[in-house]
Amino acid sequence: MIKHCIFAGVMTELPADKQQLRKYRWALFVFFFISGLRFASWASRIPDIQAHLHLSDAGLGSVLFALPIGSMAGLPVSGYCVTRFGSRKTLLIAALIFPVTMIGIGLSDTVATLFTLLFFFGLSSNLLNISMNTQAVAVEALYKRSIMASFHGTWSLGGFTGAAFSTWMMSMHVNPLHHFIIISSISLISMLLVYSNTIKQDVGKKSSGKIFSKPDRFLLLLGIIAFSSMVCEGTMADWSGVYFRKILHAPAGLVTLGYVAYMSMMTTGRFLGDRFVSRMGVSKVIKWSGLVIATGLLIAVTMPYIATAVIGFLFVGMGVSSVVPLSYAMAGRSKKMTPGVAIAAVSSVGFLGFLIGPPMIGFIAQAADLRWAFVLIAILGLGTTIVSGKLKEV
Repeated sequence: MIKHCIFAGVMTELPADKQQLRKYRWALFVFFFISGLRFASWASRIPDIQAHLHLSDAGLGSVLFALPIGSMAGLPVSGYCVTRFGSRKTLLIAALIFPVTMIGIGLSDTVATLFTLLFFFGLSSNLLNISMNTQAVAVEALYKRSIMASFHGTWSLGGFTGAAFSTWMMSMHVNPLHHFIIISSISLISMLLVYSNTIKQDVGKKSSGKIFSKPDRFLLLLGIIAFSSMVCEGTMADWSGVYFRKILHAPAGLVTLGYVAYMSMMTTGRFLGDRFVSRMGVSKVIKWSGLVIATGLLIAVTMPYIATAVIGFLFVGMGVSSVVPLSYAMAGRSKKMTPGVAIAAVSSVGFLGFLIGPPMIGFIAQAADLRWAFVLIAILGLGTTIVSGKLKEV
């Protein structure tokens, strides 16, 4: 069973005293928190940037497409850098680039400049993401128990903090540039302070000189699992508010209630996920996650009322909470690829779900109904349960 051999074959040639392990873990907590903080800070100021550049909704949509393009371009670059230079050096590179691109976005006065900087913002985000998760795989191997979900929970907590701080910044009429300078300064100082406590040597499969190789069946299955979950994540991010407004006819003040419920439970689930893994094993947690996702969406669809939809979205948040963290953790223990390349491979497939899901919902909602679109997402969410049954032992 995966539960009993999840760390089998992982090389741990690093010091393992408890105090040092705590330093490794808390240093990574800072990086994950800052990553969530900065993403939420940027996302919250999109309306102000749209107004500043006088962009139509269509124009804004076109410019924002630079972010996922940069993210996708960053996946192979991240895998290469982590394998060639190590996750620690890549982490430092990303930490230095990220604040520069964020401040640049605040300075952008033309669409072309904004598009270019968003591309590099997305690319550097993936450098940070892959290197952080590679480090997390190493720390988890040293702990010899599941702790990956807690790192992703810290990312979500950073996102909440960023959203709250942004609300305060906007209430104080602080413009995006000054807001981004504050966030970037805090981020850079925090990361540099803890950088010395990151792991110097990656663990797992040693590089054989091949940076890219064909993913094996195990990694492809993990990619499909991540894809199914991230379709649901993208749907919740882009369509939960629309569902509350158009289907449930919620008052303006309650339109975001479903998304808040979803995010709250996803954050909670990530902090509880490692306990579930310790008791049930990875395979069972992923299987149950798919069932919980599908149940939540079907509750929201079959009982289209505000209270029941909130309950349904709470289920969805719990369901998706641990799927991607566990997929990354398992990929990092690949026997065929180095951790950075394996995580990038799974992330590439998973991220396609995040990109494809929202527009697919739009097409289905236009042709049929948004509730039918949510039924399809429920079926895709159930895909995590079906595919997880095909996973072989690590």
